[in-house]
Amino acid sequence: MTNLDSVVLEVTDVASTEQFLADAFGLAGQVRVRESAAESTGFRGFTLSLTVAQPSTVTSLFDSAVAAGATVIKPVTKSLWGYGGVVQAPDGTIWKVATSAKKDTGPATRAIDSVVLLLGCEDVAASKKFYVDHGLTVGKSFGRKYVEFTGNGQVKLALYARKALAKDAGVPTDGTGSHRITLAADSTTFTDPDGFSWEPAPAHAQ
Repeated sequence: MTNLDSVVLEVTDVASTEQFLADAFGLAGQVRVRESAAESTGFRGFTLSLTVAQPSTVTSLFDSAVAAGATVIKPVTKSLWGYGGVVQAPDGTIWKVATSAKKDTGPATRAIDSVVLLLGCEDVAASKKFYVDHGLTVGKSFGRKYVEFTGNGQVKLALYARKALAKDAGVPTDGTGSHRITLAADSTTFTDPDGFSWEPAPAHAQ
C-alpha cells in the first residue's frame, strides 16, 4: 500500500452530505460518501484538514462551510503557526481549514492545496510501525506525537495522539462506537490498531 486515494464518510443522509461537501469545499474525488446506520457518539477519532495558500482562502472556505450548515468549533484566528479555524459538518465530521501563511499574497481563491486525514492513535509509535509494515513511507516523524506519510494519493495521511488531536480540534476526547469512516487505497482490506478500516479503492479512483 502506498497511496490513500480517498476517504469514505459513512453517513445517514448521503445526498445532504454530498451537497454539503460540494457547497462548502467543492470536494469530489478525495472524499466519498455512503450510507450507514452504525452507532457513534462523541469524538470519532479523526479529523480532516484542508491546507490552503493564504488566510483569505481559509476565510472563504470556512464561511461557505458555515453557510452550508456546519457548526463553528473554533473561529478562524491567527496563531503562532498561521491562520485557521475548525467546523463540524452536519454529518458529524470535524474539518480544519488552515494555512501556514499569515498574510495574503494575492486575490482570494478557493484553491485547496491538500486534504489531510489525521487519525487519532492511542500509541502513535505502534501505529507508525503498523503502517510502515503495510508499505507506507514516513515523511515526517516527531517521536510518539505525530507522524506524516508520503504518497501520491489524493489524500495525505498523518497520525496524531488521540488526546492531542481532540484538543487541537477543540472537542472532548470521549467517543464510542463506529469511526464512521473507511479509507480507500491501493491495498487489500485490513484494520489498523485503532480500529480504522481500509479497503481497495474503486477502479475509477485509482
